[in-house]
Amino acid sequence: MQFVSQRLLRMSVCAALGVISFAASAYEGDLKRGRLYFRQICTTCHQTMLGKAIAPNERTKADWTAYVKADKHDKSGKSNPSLKYFTTKAYRETIKGSNKAAAKLLDANDAELYADVQAWLHYSAKDSDNPSGCQ
Repeated sequence: MQFVSQRLLRMSVCAALGVISFAASAYEGDLKRGRLYFRQICTTCHQTMLGKAIAPNERTKADWTAYVKADKHDKSGKSNPSLKYFTTKAYRETIKGSNKAAAKLLDANDAELYADVQAWLHYSAKDSDNPSGCQ
């Protein structure tokens, strides 16, 4: 009987450690949500402001990684220069009235949403297995 309870205890500890390690793993991004955000928010704004959307397949994975790492969205300084800002709740608040996706994602976690967009860019880059445009 003692052997069985020790075995059950070991199994329970192993299961608990597995759950903890899974929960502690880094968030890697949700491609579906990243695609939605990029196409409905980033692309819409770029199309309106610049007259041309910037498609993920216009750059390589390395280009997108360097762009995200630099965190420089607007080099002119006319708007918020931080790329990260454009995935924050503060930004989504400013466009929620005219952008249904921003309203829908208003309460999304900023860090996770930023990771989602990064995942989509990497997944859809020119040198990926799935190069994707803006449509």
